[in-house]
Amino acid sequence: MGSSLHKEYQMRLPRYDIRETALETVIPLSTPLLIYVDPSSACNFQCGFCPTADRDLMKQTRFVGFMDFDLYRKIIDDFREFDRPIDKLKLYCDGEPLLNPRFADMVRYAKKSGLVNRITTTTNASRLSPELNLRIVEAGLDQINISVYGMNADQYRDFSKTKIEFDSLVANIRHLYEHRSQCEIKVKINGDVISREDEVRFYEIFEPIADGVNVEHVMSCWVQTPEWNLAENGLAPNPNTGIHGQSIQDVLVCPYVFYSFTIHPDGTASACFLDWQRKLLIGDVRTQSVKEIWDGPLLREHQALMLQGKRRSHPICGSCGQMSHGVVPQDNIDPHREVLLDGFEKRLVQIQPRN
Repeated sequence: MGSSLHKEYQMRLPRYDIRETALETVIPLSTPLLIYVDPSSACNFQCGFCPTADRDLMKQTRFVGFMDFDLYRKIIDDFREFDRPIDKLKLYCDGEPLLNPRFADMVRYAKKSGLVNRITTTTNASRLSPELNLRIVEAGLDQINISVYGMNADQYRDFSKTKIEFDSLVANIRHLYEHRSQCEIKVKINGDVISREDEVRFYEIFEPIADGVNVEHVMSCWVQTPEWNLAENGLAPNPNTGIHGQSIQDVLVCPYVFYSFTIHPDGTASACFLDWQRKLLIGDVRTQSVKEIWDGPLLREHQALMLQGKRRSHPICGSCGQMSHGVVPQDNIDPHREVLLDGFEKRLVQIQPRN
């Protein structure tokens, strides 16, 4: 990836670290670059774009609650089996991570382990307070990505079905910024559901109290079902641009399964961070080590399916909007698919642990 592309997308991708190493030159990886560990699959917001908002459906679909701290410690301790530290541990997936009362302890334990390079999270910021701000900064959080869902209390109520004090929300973010130490703060908003005037006001309010701000766009990243879909919530993917403002271009190969996977609060693991239905399970850290799951046959079979060009026929991955509206150019490995497939089995043998 050239330096000009790197600089261009630094401003567009506030929630993502930009890799200098081309993905196609390093996969299959002996150690994942990114692992999602979800502190909470519950959320206090009910945003129309997110299936977690349908609380009755979630109770029928998956475990809803917090990750047990003993299980979390086991996960972090398992990282010792890898040949190098995890590049990024993201304490977030389906719910609001700051609902977990031990969130700061989770950050601290991972940071002190020395087994991860960076620890990040994504939050709606509703639980931020001066006390919690200081705790998570002191614990060693490296980056916090804040999603803003309106520019006043009425917009929050309409979009997230939640009552907030907007001025207090801003004040808590400002306090975090003023005491952030090593913690990088990124703030983003959905530009497709606010006016141009509100977009200008967003920049005016949050640019002075964040290390980066961004306006994003609606995309259909989660699998749409009769039980839950964007249309029923009055939303539709932006037809003109991807979530980050990039051109829409449907890729054949999902890049994420080659460098990341997700561990849910109950210990089950998914190949995909968007697996809200738990249809892409590849293991369980309660009975397996993290490395066993990463090296396991279920994930490898899914990777092989991608390289074989079969994603669009897959019942879950085939209609994934992330592949058209979410993948950024440096993650597109389609041009390298056939070469990667030719060498996939050989390279897998090279990274298998010795008996």
